Amino acid sequence: MEFTASQIASFIDGKIIGDETALITGVSPIENGESGHLSFIAQDRFSHFLDTSKCSVIIVSEKLIVKDSYNPTLIVVKDAYLSFQVLMNLYQEMRGRKEGVEDGSSIHDTAVIGDKAYIGAFTYVSEKAKIGDGSQIYPHVYIGKGVKIGKNCKIDSGARIYDYCIIGDNCVIHSNTVVGGDGFGFQPTAEGFKKIPQLGNVIIEDDVEIGSNCSIDRATIGSTIIGKGTKIDNLIQIAHNVKIGQNNVIAAQAGIAGSTTIGDWNQIGGQVGIVGHIKIGNQVKIQAQSGVNSSVNDKETLYGSPAISYNDYLRNYVHFRNFTEIVSRINNLENNSKDHTNE
Repeated sequence: MEFTASQIASFIDGKIIGDETALITGVSPIENGESGHLSFIAQDRFSHFLDTSKCSVIIVSEKLIVKDSYNPTLIVVKDAYLSFQVLMNLYQEMRGRKEGVEDGSSIHDTAVIGDKAYIGAFTYVSEKAKIGDGSQIYPHVYIGKGVKIGKNCKIDSGARIYDYCIIGDNCVIHSNTVVGGDGFGFQPTAEGFKKIPQLGNVIIEDDVEIGSNCSIDRATIGSTIIGKGTKIDNLIQIAHNVKIGQNNVIAAQAGIAGSTTIGDWNQIGGQVGIVGHIKIGNQVKIQAQSGVNSSVNDKETLYGSPAISYNDYLRNYVHFRNFTEIVSRINNLENNSKDHTNE
């Protein structure tokens, strides 16, 4: 697609400094700009590229404008980062959605496929499954018995949605993620560990995005729940009967053990481990690689393993870094004290 600077400015309510007819045929990172490409600058540390970038057009935050003219054409907006996001979403919509059922897919006679949905080649849709209007199911996806998928969802290649799981509207599930695999339930006996049947399901509410290679286990009984608006990164394990509230973000390689409840608007860093059967409140921040082994109140910020208050951790870490010196000083004090006692 080709756009002029004037057309792009009209999409984001921007003011042009320079050539309104400048033609855009692609997009570049600001560090590797090319003629005919568009980029953006939202932070002062990148503002030197306003004079050095080879990009033809740059979207820039108004606070960074310090003179009347620049070499590239500028589109000045209040927040360049947010405006660039708007453009990317518009571009994605313009690319269009696929529709129809491709050859090689298998759809059970009792399955219901919504209007303008797309089913990619070699996808298997089981009996009594329902796929909502406009949803995109890419090749090599497995949809289990009785699964319900809402409207305008995107399920990428290789994902597996097991029996009776429910996915809301506008959800994205990336490649090779498994929704509804058995929870890790085993009863120790004299003969070994005996499997406990996992009879529940997973419920994913509206506007959830789940990265690639995640595992979200079905409940033993009842439901594992992922709340509305929650965003889950790649390589994350969510165990059986976990309940995650709304608008959480969880970074890569985090693991949440069974029957833990997590509130709303939390930020969970990469490689965080959370034990089972605890409660985490709302607006909690857990720093990367922390281990949480007890319940957490609202608005706490945690770090370490076991996790403690972030500020306490930083204060204690200052002493930890100097621990050898501190021990040496204590030993010297003890030796000096013994010497004075012997005198």
